[in-house]
Amino acid sequence: MSNSPADCSEIFECRMCGDCCKGYGGTYMTEQDVKAIADYVGTDTQTFLSKYCRFSGGRPVLVQKKNGYCVFFDELCTIHPVKPRMCKQWPFINSVLVDVTNWQIMAGMCPGIRKDVTDSMVKKCVKESLINRWNKER
Repeated sequence: MSNSPADCSEIFECRMCGDCCKGYGGTYMTEQDVKAIADYVGTDTQTFLSKYCRFSGGRPVLVQKKNGYCVFFDELCTIHPVKPRMCKQWPFINSVLVDVTNWQIMAGMCPGIRKDVTDSMVKKCVKESLINRWNKER
């Protein structure tokens, strides 16, 4: 087994494999996400919502192609500059704070997530990441 990570920058390294763009419950979007992506793809928000989204729990979720990948994934993310908040946060997401075993589940699907990290370090890093993102968005 490799050495334990020294800091949060060492527990995840995106490999650009697209595994996070496939399945796993869908990508929820904020109003800001919808507007930014609609503008980016050159359409209005209502057309965007009807063409590229479904609703789950009253919230818009990006649809998936038949192969299970996000409608905007084509070898790479085609909306990367405006990708949804949920995508920007991956894998430092709230569900890991609810149940830290979600980190290990995600690590089983994502080759960039380290599995040899203590639960306390995972929680610390997820909290730091969410706080940093929140501060940037303010």
